[in-house]
Amino acid sequence: MIGFFIKKAFFDGWDNLIGMVVLNLGFLLILLAGIGSLTLLSEIAILPVVLLVLTAGLFAFFTAGSAHLTWAWARYERPGWDGFVRGIRISWRHALLYWLLFVLDFALILFVIPFYLAYGTIVGTVLSVLLFWLFIALSLALLYYWPLFYAMQGDRPTKTLRKSFVIVADNLFFSLFFAFHQIITFVISLVLAGLAPGVGGLLLGQSVALKLLMYKYDWLEENPEGDRKHVPWDELLYEERESVGHRSLKGMIFPWKD
Repeated sequence: MIGFFIKKAFFDGWDNLIGMVVLNLGFLLILLAGIGSLTLLSEIAILPVVLLVLTAGLFAFFTAGSAHLTWAWARYERPGWDGFVRGIRISWRHALLYWLLFVLDFALILFVIPFYLAYGTIVGTVLSVLLFWLFIALSLALLYYWPLFYAMQGDRPTKTLRKSFVIVADNLFFSLFFAFHQIITFVISLVLAGLAPGVGGLLLGQSVALKLLMYKYDWLEENPEGDRKHVPWDELLYEERESVGHRSLKGMIFPWKD
């Protein structure tokens, strides 16, 4: 399943490269707005903090629309600008919670944990360790947050978040691998100036991961006595493999030689 996930995420990104770059240009503009806010932090004023929080909100809502597109791409659909707008319109409540969680996650790692570590006491160290694990758990859960919403649009934001934690706990090994995959994707994005894969590629990877995991839960629903540790992935992913096709990196670059 892991090998096919890597293949599908890559080729889905390649098939939607232009759309991904367009999304990433939007994210880069938001990044510039955040950097602009950071340059004001040296001044003693509340305005820079307010601007950073507002930039995080812009990121959350832009992510909501982008995630709707990447969820469609993972399902071999090609929605246009209307799909982006619809994504924001139907997920604004989830975007508000994501905004809060995004700010909380960054506040934990950038401010709260260093604050307690600075005390140099046992209590401060213990609190820092506990908060660090909260940061890790929340970061892993947020990897599934948006595709879960688009897969189950009737859920409330808190219910979507709760299900995200359940998926992390139920697929811990894959979630850790997936987090590593996202980190590698992020590093590659830095090399390519954020244009590709970029945040759009990260969101597409999340959509692909959740879509593949849903096959497992559909199978368990149909086979309640099935062994969760021995999921027949080859059988479950047969149609997906056929949809992706027998493609290779060589064939992508030199199609006439494939």
